[in-house]
Amino acid sequence: MKRLLCACIGCLCLLLPAAAQSNRLIKELESKRSTLQKQIAESETLLQTTKKNVGSQLSGLAALTGQIEERRRYILTINGDMEAIDREMASLQRQTAKLQQDLQARREQYAASVRYLYKNMSIEEKLLFIFSAKTLAQTYRRLRYVREYATYQRLQGEEILKQQQLLADKREELQQVRDAKAKLLQEREGEKAKLEAQEKQQRNLVNNLRRQQRSLQNELAKKRREANQLNDRIDRLIAEEIEKARKRAEEEARREAAARKKQATETTPAGKAEKPAPVKTYTMDKADRALSGTFAENRGKLPVPITGPYLITSHFGQYTVEGLRNVKLDNKGIDIQGQPGAQARAIFGGKVAAVFQLNGLFNILVRHGAYISVYCNLSSASVKTGDAVTTRQPLGTVFSNPADGGRTVLHFQLRKEKQKLNPEPWLSR
Repeated sequence: MKRLLCACIGCLCLLLPAAAQSNRLIKELESKRSTLQKQIAESETLLQTTKKNVGSQLSGLAALTGQIEERRRYILTINGDMEAIDREMASLQRQTAKLQQDLQARREQYAASVRYLYKNMSIEEKLLFIFSAKTLAQTYRRLRYVREYATYQRLQGEEILKQQQLLADKREELQQVRDAKAKLLQEREGEKAKLEAQEKQQRNLVNNLRRQQRSLQNELAKKRREANQLNDRIDRLIAEEIEKARKRAEEEARREAAARKKQATETTPAGKAEKPAPVKTYTMDKADRALSGTFAENRGKLPVPITGPYLITSHFGQYTVEGLRNVKLDNKGIDIQGQPGAQARAIFGGKVAAVFQLNGLFNILVRHGAYISVYCNLSSASVKTGDAVTTRQPLGTVFSNPADGGRTVLHFQLRKEKQKLNPEPWLSR
C-alpha cells in the first residue's frame, strides 16, 4: 500500500514542472518576434514617396524590396512559432489525456475501497477484528493496520483532489496555447495583407522604371562609374595597408631573430657554433594576428554599422532586379538605409587606416588585423587616420541626399586583406 501511494505521488511530481513550460515557451516566442516586429515598424518609416526621376525611383524600389524581405522573414518566423506551438499543443493534449486516465483509475480505486469499508468495516467489525487477535503483538499490528487504512483512504481522497486541480490547470494551459495560436494566425494574416500591398507597389514601381528604359540605363551606368571609382580607391588603400602590415611583420621577425642570436651566443660555450632556428615569416605582426583572431571569433555578433532604424536595401554580390530587363547590379558590400542624422559606427575595435574624400563625401577604412571594414557615403568624419576606435564608436554622419527627399544610405564593405566578404553573415540581426 505504501509503495503504491509513493508511486502515485511521484507521478504527480513529475508532471508539475511541465505546468509552466508552455507559458515560458509562449513568452520566449513573443520576445523573439517583438524584436523583429520593432525592426519592421522602424524600417517602415524609411519608406518614402518616390519622385518621378529614375534615380529616386531606383532608390525607392531598393528600399521597398528591403522592407518586403524583412516582412517575408517575419512571416517565416511566425510560421516557425506556429509549428512550435502545434508541437506544444500535441504534448499538452497527450498529458491531459494521461491525467484524465489516471484520475479515472484513482476514482474507481477510491470508490472500491469506500464500498469495501462500508460493507466490512463498521465500528463493531473494526473492534471485533482488533480484539479477536490471539496475542498482544497481533492486536497492535491490527490496530496499526486499521489506522493506516484510514490514513490511506484520506490521502487517496486528497490525491484525487490534487489530480483534479492539476487536470484543470493543464486544460487552462492548453487553452492559453490555443489562444496564442489564434493570435498568431491573425497576426500572420495581417502581415500577409501588408506584404501583398507592398508587392503590388513594387510591381508598379518596376513598371514605371520599365517605361523609362533609356533613363534607367543611363542612371545605372552613372552608378557603376561611381562605384568603380570608389572601389578602385579602396583597393589601392587596402593594398598599401597590407604592404605596411607586411613590413611591420618583417621588422618584428628581424628583431626576434636578433634576440635569439644574441641569446644563443651568450649561452653556447666558446668554440661551439649552434645552428640558428629557422625564422617563421608572417604577413602580420603578433598584435595584428591576435586582433584578427578575436575579430573572426565574433562572426555573427558584430553590430550593424549604422545607428537607429535601418533597412538593408542592396545585398552583396551580383544580382538582377526582378521585372527589369538588362539590369544587373554588382555590389562589393551592402547598402544600409537609415534615418537622416544617422551615424556610421565601428563594428569592432581597431585602428583607422584611412580617411579620404571622393565626390565631396567622406569614406573611412578601419583595420582589425587582417580584416578591414569600410564605411562610405559620409557627409562628415569624426575620426582621422591613425586613431584607435572601439566597437560602436561613431565614425561620422551618413550623408542625407537632399535631391532624394533626404534619403540616407551607408555603403558598407568588409575585406579580409584583398578578399571581399559578404558583410551580412558577420552582423548580428
